Amino acid sequence: MAVNRWVATGNFFSSYQEEQRIFITHTDRLIFCVAVTLLFIWPLVFELSNKFMLVIDNTLIAIVAIYGLNLVTGFAGLISIGHAAFVGVGAYTVASFATVLGDRHLLITHGWPLMIVIAGFVGAGFGAFVGLPALRLKHLYLAIATLSFQMIFQWVINFMTFFDQGQTIPVGRVFWFTGRIVRRQHYLFWYYVILVLVVVLGFAVRNLLRTRYGRCLVAVRDNDRAADAMGMHPGFTKVYAFALAGFFAGVAGALHAYLYRGVGIESFTLHQSITYLAMAIVGGLGTVVGSLCGPAAIQALDLAVESLAEHAGALLPAALNLSTALRPLSFGLVIVLFLMFEPRGIANWWRIIRSYVKLWPFRY
Repeated sequence: MAVNRWVATGNFFSSYQEEQRIFITHTDRLIFCVAVTLLFIWPLVFELSNKFMLVIDNTLIAIVAIYGLNLVTGFAGLISIGHAAFVGVGAYTVASFATVLGDRHLLITHGWPLMIVIAGFVGAGFGAFVGLPALRLKHLYLAIATLSFQMIFQWVINFMTFFDQGQTIPVGRVFWFTGRIVRRQHYLFWYYVILVLVVVLGFAVRNLLRTRYGRCLVAVRDNDRAADAMGMHPGFTKVYAFALAGFFAGVAGALHAYLYRGVGIESFTLHQSITYLAMAIVGGLGTVVGSLCGPAAIQALDLAVESLAEHAGALLPAALNLSTALRPLSFGLVIVLFLMFEPRGIANWWRIIRSYVKLWPFRY
């Protein structure tokens, strides 16, 4: 690596340790620190309504879920169409404890960090179980196996009385060092909690990819037979990829349960699984930056389409039902356009911008 760690005009490494650094230059570290600082400070300066804070919280929860989906689909190359079911497993883990112990039990209200961890490990267990078919199945057949888990999950929740047949199961308000989190502080409090988890889990994913286990994921994705010949175990790698995805999804589900103070099946349907997959594709498969950009882009698209439908609905006849048709139309159009013209997602735009700044003023 060049001596000047602030501005680098190329990648010059003299050891594997230098190449595996999280931040290649000091400028990258500075940009990250400034961005995280702004994310923590802006709610104290600008006060938003509960509606927009809820949208931001949902975006951050989706980022946690996409971390896991990117591990299994982007880095390991395994198609998963049932990711919302894994998120639902984490949410219904919290709901199950709330049903058995009561939604105001100390474990639910005071031990919520432990509940989030438990939900993550339960999701990891289901992920490993669903990943077992990956030992024998590939590509479309594996996608159908994950789709079947999504269908089974919805059927179980809708027909079991323990889960109130898919109706909302309440979850009590949590407590912090300052006391009970009241309604006006609810969304702001969970914004900071989820933001901390986004940063911590993002570092966890980045560090995982620096280890031999992370390199195994990429090797199995590129060529599982070559990975097997080099001493890796493709089957074990695929199973723990699903387990990791289940852990992140379980954590996201527990956060969803606490944010909405309840759990219902309508948040974990096949449509939501497709939405998660679209977020990963739009953001960029196989990149940590894509896990951040994809959910933000899809949520911004939803807000823009909702605003456009409101304005157009005031001008066009109500029989057109534009608000119902415009959202799925724009959603599908965005996915098709990205698959056609930018299959590497928004993360590729960030790579191009960084390369331009790194090489400026040279054109090559």
